Formats: sequence, C-alpha cells, structure tokens
Amino acid sequence: MTDHPSTFRADDTHHEGIAWDDRASLHRVDDGDGVLDGAKGLRSGTFAEMIRHMMLLPKDERAAYCIEKAGDREYHAAEVAQLAALPDFPHA
Repeated sequence: MTDHPSTFRADDTHHEGIAWDDRASLHRVDDGDGVLDGAKGLRSGTFAEMIRHMMLLPKDERAAYCIEKAGDREYHAAEVAQLAALPDFPHA
C-alpha cells in the first residue's frame, strides 16, 4: 500500500487506473462520520480486500455498508458491485 508518491530516482509514480492496493475501510452507512470516523471502521485493508469482503455479504445487506478509501472517498453498494465486475479487479 502506498501512502504517498515516491520521488526516489525521480521515477514516475502516477499509474492510470484504480489503485486496488490503497488503504480502505468498511463502515456502516449510518455511522455518522464525524471527527472519530476513522475509529468507526468495522474492517480495514486494501481497497480490493474491502470490495471482496463486501461482495461476500448477502446482496440485501450490502446497502447498509460503504467503503471509505484513502482520500476520503466513499463507495456504496451499487458502485462496489460495478468495481467487482471490472475485468482488472484482483479477485484473489
């Protein structure tokens, strides 16, 4: 997982596409966000791991959860399902 871009040897650090290995955490949609939002995560790992976990939940329960990805971006059930269906999604 990368926390910030590297300038070691001035290599290009910007990669096109989805950063599947970014930090992410699973939250309940109704957890209230706020100052302590980081502590309200139910599970954390890479973005791909959180998508895989959410897709293991029963379909009718997924809407109660969202994935918060590094950069303060939330992904809800419908978008998570679309990402899981992408051909470049790392299934394992």
